Amino acid sequence: MSVSGSGTQTIAASSGVDLTPLDDVFQRHRGQRGALIPILQDAQAIYGYLPKEVLQEIAHHLDMSNSTVYGVATFYAQFYLERHGRHQLKLCDGTACHVKGAPIVWAAVEDTFGLQPGDTTADGELSLEIVYCMGSCALAPVAVLDGVVIGRLRQEMLLRRLQEKMHSTS
Repeated sequence: MSVSGSGTQTIAASSGVDLTPLDDVFQRHRGQRGALIPILQDAQAIYGYLPKEVLQEIAHHLDMSNSTVYGVATFYAQFYLERHGRHQLKLCDGTACHVKGAPIVWAAVEDTFGLQPGDTTADGELSLEIVYCMGSCALAPVAVLDGVVIGRLRQEMLLRRLQEKMHSTS
């Protein structure tokens, strides 16, 4: 196993995860107090999620226990420990969205794509997440598709957008 100049293992032996991109992340946050969350955010931006080997390398670099880094990564909903689809759909099921029809939209996504919350389609195209408030109650029901807020959702509208999005990047 090779080691880069900063001490980061280049390839994690068991999984083939290339850890080299973490060198730049560690350099950017060198000497910063409380850098764990920004480092986790940067690592997730690189890998799309936080593989176990990445969490271990972060713990090693910050001289923290693996359990401390894992605890932070699992505490915050923004961090993912498993691969997600190329397209991310977050459906709100908070009170306003629920009352305005979110369960109907959710059922349409489930029926069309066979997805349960937390799942990703077999082809890796779409992941579904249910959240309980997006702070956009006036637009209820609301979803966020690949970072774009869609308000006043109707099932037909969302399904059409999902199909277009998934086919346009095939």
